[in-house]
Amino acid sequence: MPTITVLPHPEYCPEGAEIQANVGDSICEALLDNDIPIEHACEMSRACTTCHCIVREGFDSLNEAEEEEEDLLDRAWGLEPLSRLSCQAIVGKTDLTVEIPRYSINHARENH
Repeated sequence: MPTITVLPHPEYCPEGAEIQANVGDSICEALLDNDIPIEHACEMSRACTTCHCIVREGFDSLNEAEEEEEDLLDRAWGLEPLSRLSCQAIVGKTDLTVEIPRYSINHARENH
């Protein structure tokens, strides 16, 4: 079972965390299952960028991003070459280190 190291985020995970993830789950699912309330305004339907994350380690072990995800990422705040939508990034067998950006472009933020 791979480990996801979540770097500290002032709102969602102030101390950072190390969580266990199931192979085949999305990063978003793994975070939510471990009480890290990452935004996901579209309910993981690949229609927004609120679950944007940066995969600092283990990026190459993830499934390849589809064109629709890449198009959405172009609108994400703080986009980097290692950015993914956490709802589309599927965990493989490799440990990951993930950073949740400080901000998102979600103007109508809701708590899930």
